[in-house]
Amino acid sequence: MSLQISAIPSSPSAQETSHVAKRRSANFHPSLWGDYFLRYASDSYSMNFHGIEEQIEKLKEEVKKMVAAIVPTSQKLDLIDQIQRLGIAYCLQGVIDEQLEQIHKSYFELNDGDHNRDDLHMVAVLFRLLRQSGYRISCEIFKKFKDSEGNFRESLTADIRGMLSLYEACHLRVHGEDVLDEALSFTLTHLESIDENQVSPTLAKQVSHALQQPIYRGLPRLEARQYIPIYQEEPSHNEALLSLAKLAFNLMQEQHQKELGHIARWWKELDVARNFPFARDRLVECYFWILGVCFEPEFVLTRRLLTKVIAMTSIIDDIYDVYGTLEELELFTEAIERWSIDAIDGLPKYMQVCYEALLDVYDDTEKAIAENGTSYGLYYAKEAMKNLVRAYFAEAKWFHQDHVPTMQEYMAVALVTSAYEMLSTTSFVGMGDLATKDAFDWLLGGPKMVKASATICRLMDDIVSHQFEQKRGHVASAVECFVEQYGVPEQEAKDELRRRVIDAWKDINEECLAPTAIPSQLLTRILNFTRVIDVLYTDEDNYTSAGTKLKNYVTSLLIYPLPM
Repeated sequence: MSLQISAIPSSPSAQETSHVAKRRSANFHPSLWGDYFLRYASDSYSMNFHGIEEQIEKLKEEVKKMVAAIVPTSQKLDLIDQIQRLGIAYCLQGVIDEQLEQIHKSYFELNDGDHNRDDLHMVAVLFRLLRQSGYRISCEIFKKFKDSEGNFRESLTADIRGMLSLYEACHLRVHGEDVLDEALSFTLTHLESIDENQVSPTLAKQVSHALQQPIYRGLPRLEARQYIPIYQEEPSHNEALLSLAKLAFNLMQEQHQKELGHIARWWKELDVARNFPFARDRLVECYFWILGVCFEPEFVLTRRLLTKVIAMTSIIDDIYDVYGTLEELELFTEAIERWSIDAIDGLPKYMQVCYEALLDVYDDTEKAIAENGTSYGLYYAKEAMKNLVRAYFAEAKWFHQDHVPTMQEYMAVALVTSAYEMLSTTSFVGMGDLATKDAFDWLLGGPKMVKASATICRLMDDIVSHQFEQKRGHVASAVECFVEQYGVPEQEAKDELRRRVIDAWKDINEECLAPTAIPSQLLTRILNFTRVIDVLYTDEDNYTSAGTKLKNYVTSLLIYPLPM
């Protein structure tokens, strides 16, 4: 299948061009996708998946029996790990939770029933799977792999599979776990220098990928798309497991394509390229972002709301950062505070279009969830949006006043303008009975996990994008603020900000351990938002410059099905 994608920017009129010329411009590239995804909105568009649901159900039952029947703990752990990495844990969650609970209970008896306690791979997988499920398993289990001088044994370097598993486990560490800090440095050094000719091709591929994207910080759907072909190459792969993974992936892909098609129709009607030529036209990338947060079939409403909100937020961000005058921004901030269509009067035309579209998104969502009695969540979502816009305006005033804030001043505002507090709140809307008023009130209290997620978002974004943003005119980023306040070179500032990102990940890992403040399914939304940042902002701003890595991610998840 040959994919033809073209950018279709609208040319502003001469009058508009003259007007725009007086404003800043970031010269964002236009949409990469044009109208490509509109084809999926057609009711007649469908892949030939007749009978696939029945096949999937049969395979699910087969895999469930397989998981329950395996006795050796090491084999059971490997099977659960494969299920998770193949992206099908969501449809087998009950049996996985049950098995991990049994494994956790019997852990201290493993030495009698399974003689693999000195198997680095098994211990590391055990640790990672239990930590991912919220169990407070101690990192002391890795001390047995140290020598008399307190260093990890050099003999471990011959066990590449075990080293890789230990490396992956290290990314679930919390504060004070020095043994895992040491283990990460140890494994990273040796994995980066392995001779790929000395290991199997599939293991070499896994090492290479893990060094770029650890499992825990990756997006489950994207990780599955990458892992399924590798698993298929394994001589010992299980056919039932592989078939289930492929069928479930392709069926889910069709659902996601149709969802994106309908959202693309809404975006087309908004005529973003013409109404907001200064802004990033990134609807497809926004949907990918939200797919990273909740891909499961039951979260249709959540994906629709979040995609529209993040897409509108992207435009609003560019209005405050790039296009709007300070006077216009003050009017727009006041209009958002009022949250009434009556407030549209007095706004310039482009702001009127944006404002009305934003209010419509929330009104449509309120109608959709009115029946289940959870529409109270929209109050919190609207308040979070108001708070975001206030913070955008504060940064705009800093820019127009040439003010470089202290790091403390900056972070107080910039954590809000990361939009992750707002998006986390909005993600709870549509989660049904899980998202109680207590859960929304927890968000209002500024919990450590949300702050940590926003910190990672803000600092990783600033580190990779600050040079481009400063060239076209932008408020000082964390990098400039740190350099100005502490009088250090730029590289030293970036190194310190990266250390803060590492600490924030430890905060997140800590908050996910049981007992949790709110249901773990809700915490997973915040965790997944953080994972998106790790995937898209490690090397550059792949959202703003969406033509390379992110384009490949979109095509792999939303265009090409897995070959059966």
